[in-house]
Amino acid sequence: MKVAIVGIGYWGPNLVRNFLNNDSVDTVICYDLDKNRLDHVLKQFPIIKIANDYQEILDNSKIDAVVISTSVSSHFSLAKKALESGKHVLVEKPLTANCKDAETLNKIARREKLKLMVDHIFVYNGAVRKIKDIIKSGEIGKIMYYDAVRINLGLFQHDVNVIWDLAIHDLSIMEFLLPEKPVAISAVGIGHYDKQENISYLTLFFKSSCIGHIHVNWLAPVKIRRLLIGGDKKMIVFDDVEPVEKIRVYDKGVVATTQEGIYKTLIQYRTGDMYAPSFDTTESLAIVANEFINAIKNDTEPLTNGEAGIHMIKILEAAEKSIKNKGCIIELDQT
Repeated sequence: MKVAIVGIGYWGPNLVRNFLNNDSVDTVICYDLDKNRLDHVLKQFPIIKIANDYQEILDNSKIDAVVISTSVSSHFSLAKKALESGKHVLVEKPLTANCKDAETLNKIARREKLKLMVDHIFVYNGAVRKIKDIIKSGEIGKIMYYDAVRINLGLFQHDVNVIWDLAIHDLSIMEFLLPEKPVAISAVGIGHYDKQENISYLTLFFKSSCIGHIHVNWLAPVKIRRLLIGGDKKMIVFDDVEPVEKIRVYDKGVVATTQEGIYKTLIQYRTGDMYAPSFDTTESLAIVANEFINAIKNDTEPLTNGEAGIHMIKILEAAEKSIKNKGCIIELDQT
């Protein structure tokens, strides 16, 4: 299989490496507007081929798929041209800059019987998948809250704000892990240097008593990637910065009892053991590449397909609407 990778900036070389390492791929073709980037990646991976322009990729009938890793504002036009040229398409998150464009891409892919996939990379993360298994087993019980923090100094994006850049990771993790989808969202945020918000706080509401909260920030002095999931039996901490024990399961919680005849709830605290489970440490991007290639080869639907990309954008657009209206609660489309 021959795969073209468009956009060889921050993330591009990682894509090149993982597609080169895939046994089903025999050729990787790279294209970027910046010739210096192409020279650099060619020195890293002398086996790759270089395209002179994007049209050269579109016109090459031997290229099966196009991977797009460019600025978000260019995702739609590049992906649309690729799909209309008969290429399967993998796009870095988010799929597009708005829901209308994402729906258009999905319709074209369906019509042309092509695979459209978005790289919600944490859905393919070994630690996240292990947490999914723990939740499905019932070990932590009924989920009461999902609390995520994703902060660091930069990287400021010129075409999207901090929720489109960072919060989308935690939203996709939340959608993958939790047994129910949020029904409403409230968000606040501020942009200190331009109109793009660089700090934001999102609150997500569910039909049950579960509540979700996501804090994202481009102006933090430290890098934090931490997720807390509270169940009524046990609690999970996922710290992606932690080099060894990324997942910790705590046998901690509270026991609430009501005294007979007395309208008063008594709270008792329970503290047990903690353990750090092992998990698959295969690079997430290698699994993404494999998912995309296998979907093409076997005509299967990738887990993070076009519809998954549309759903994420609906939540992001609702969050932006809430921010513009000072945190008002926005009902989410359940379709």
